[in-house]
Amino acid sequence: MRRKEQGLEGSSTSETLRQPFQDYFAAICNLVASELDSTLPAKWAVPAHLREAMDYSLKAGGKRLRPLLVISACEALGGRREAALPVAAAIEMVHTYSLIHDDLPAMDNDDYRRGKLTNHKVFGEATAILAGDALLTHAFYSVVQASRRYDIPAERTLSIIEDLAEMSGPRGMVGGQIADMEGEQGLTDLDQLRYIHLHKTGDLIVFSLLAGGRIAGATEQQLEALRQFGTLIGLAFQVQDDILDLVGDEGKLGKKTGSDIKQQKVTYPYFIGLEASREEVKRLTEAAQKAVLEGGFQDSTRLLEIAVFLMARDH
Repeated sequence: MRRKEQGLEGSSTSETLRQPFQDYFAAICNLVASELDSTLPAKWAVPAHLREAMDYSLKAGGKRLRPLLVISACEALGGRREAALPVAAAIEMVHTYSLIHDDLPAMDNDDYRRGKLTNHKVFGEATAILAGDALLTHAFYSVVQASRRYDIPAERTLSIIEDLAEMSGPRGMVGGQIADMEGEQGLTDLDQLRYIHLHKTGDLIVFSLLAGGRIAGATEQQLEALRQFGTLIGLAFQVQDDILDLVGDEGKLGKKTGSDIKQQKVTYPYFIGLEASREEVKRLTEAAQKAVLEGGFQDSTRLLEIAVFLMARDH
């Protein structure tokens, strides 16, 4: 079913900009949740236990930051929100798969994620691994639906798929994850830590912005501005995570604080101190806003608000 049949065809940037940011964010989260509810075609025969394990982590909550970035970048260029939804759902699947695998005993060995027992604690390690695999592979199917359902040109969709493969794979997120594991063994200096943050966390943020831009038909100049913005806020996001692991509220974070120390991970506060880390988040955020303001967007208001929101977040 095309989303215009559900009354979304008339949504516009001018309308959404009248909403306070928190209301806008909540509305996007609701739309993404609806998209995730229907992402597996009803006619598919998917084993019930696998579907349950996928849904358990995919619908466990979380910030939904990456889908927000896809849609906000698309709308900043005058693109249609509904056309961005399949890709917004796809990046949430990839992000969720990475968390399921990251929590496994062979990696971070975490018991809780988003305030709930981790996937392998509920379903067992084998099913958790397969649920992650299923989410990763199904993400590419979801991206293609932007063309199938909303007539996004195939060339743009191919570029989105290429970006997703690059930024979630060995050059991107997975490369950052292996570097993070090596970092736990004491092999990391500040430059290596920056590499980990830019790839383990930052690349999916960059992808989200580029994907939204591509859906809306961004120029090369606009894509480069989105890439710069994503790189800067992605690094700021992870430095803020390092800070919150030391001083955050466990109830809001949904997981134990101090885990980096327990696992002997090096962090920005470890290298440069807590206050200098806070200053770095501010510096990166301001540079990200500058990139957006000079990017030639139709309306960059939401992207600027997201940068401020990320800098001020407490979970």
